[in-house]
Amino acid sequence: MVDTPRAQVALAESGSAVARSVSRQAGFVVVANRLPVEFVEGDAGGQWRPSPGGLVSALTSVLHKRNGLWIGWAGATRQELPDEFEGMGLRAIDISDEEYEDFYLGFSNATLWPLYHDGIRAATFHRAWWQAYQRVNARYAAAIAESVAPGGTVWIHDYQLQLVPQMVRNLRPDVRIGFFLHIPFPPRELFMQIPWRREIVAGLMGADVIGFQVPLAAANFSRMVRRMLGVTGTDVALRHGEREVRIGAFPISVDVAYINERSRDPDIARRSREIRHELGDPELVLLGVDRLDYTKGILQRTRAVEELFADHVLQAGQHVMVQVAVPSRESDAHYERERHDLEQAVSQLNGDYGLLGSPVMHYLHQSLDFDELLALYLAADIMIVTPFRDGMNLVAKEYVMARHDLRGRLVLSEFAGAASELSGAFIVNPHDLDGLKEAIALAVRVDAKEMRSRMTRMRRRVASRDVYEWADTFLGALTP
Repeated sequence: MVDTPRAQVALAESGSAVARSVSRQAGFVVVANRLPVEFVEGDAGGQWRPSPGGLVSALTSVLHKRNGLWIGWAGATRQELPDEFEGMGLRAIDISDEEYEDFYLGFSNATLWPLYHDGIRAATFHRAWWQAYQRVNARYAAAIAESVAPGGTVWIHDYQLQLVPQMVRNLRPDVRIGFFLHIPFPPRELFMQIPWRREIVAGLMGADVIGFQVPLAAANFSRMVRRMLGVTGTDVALRHGEREVRIGAFPISVDVAYINERSRDPDIARRSREIRHELGDPELVLLGVDRLDYTKGILQRTRAVEELFADHVLQAGQHVMVQVAVPSRESDAHYERERHDLEQAVSQLNGDYGLLGSPVMHYLHQSLDFDELLALYLAADIMIVTPFRDGMNLVAKEYVMARHDLRGRLVLSEFAGAASELSGAFIVNPHDLDGLKEAIALAVRVDAKEMRSRMTRMRRRVASRDVYEWADTFLGALTP
């Protein structure tokens, strides 16, 4: 449902664009806010390379197999985008600086993001942001309508593009449309705060299959739609006009075979030993790897570690924490504040408990390549993943699959989607500081037999359903 004149004009322009001939149509089209590549400046002028992130890793192989096309934004670079990259077709969507502020930083990340993550921060509502969201979603829909072959399949991803399914259906009713939400879908009392809640729900219902990470999110959505749009059906199938819309949980996973293979590589093992040596060859290494975001619970985790040093459960020189905080949305004031508070907490922790030349927490505000990340996973005795709310969290699954030696331990938030699968983790409520401390202390003290048993259970569960099966299962549900 698109109800503003501005959005209607955008769709009308989109419809006229469909009639134009295009040089590249694909039977399978993936659509996400960002393209799976980024331009990196270098001495030779720079080059395009794969972007970091779970979604890129999950879908690249699917696109290769199907000779597919990925539609998304290329970022702020002015470099010309190649038509293909490593076997994938690429098509860029133009987003102006003003639209980036209103569509992305505004409506997507200051309105939807906090509400979909349990209202951890107050959401902000601006009509101009909503209008930009409609306009950019219409632009994506126009590109899809041009690019998908007759009778093709479109797979749309995530909260930035929730209006696109119905827009595409208006323009190309011949295609199959899937939508997957990678973040949580909130309960009714939170979602109903959005002034444009009906338009968002109607936009999503343009899809044939709507997927979520966990059953609770799928149920939240199904009940919302039945109440708001008056459609009939169950939590897993809704009747919308002449169509049936399938609703389901499709927990995303990791590339099990690749992580297994790379984590056994002698160079990775050698680098993991180097990391431990660089850290001072401590008795235990604790690790956190997160995007710098207020939903990830990094500051709460740091406070827990600080109190464990104060309580002498952790000892300087014997125990050390490494926290990787990948830069995220750095122009957003909330994220700048989060970074400032975290860096202040790390500084205080090291000032109070570190030794000369031996800090108790090593903090990295940077992205790492995957080989370095695997080496860190192998170097870390305890992985701490404690978001206040997370759709899935692939870092937890990556760590589990990297620990073929069965020696790692995982402390995991009960509010991460992965918690329902990784029963061998030390499950914790991240809001409970004492409970978080207790879970870390239990992980420190666990004996070798229990450690191996827990890791074996988790590895068996993750290995039973890898990223390829996730994609195949969703696309299988989308096939009529």
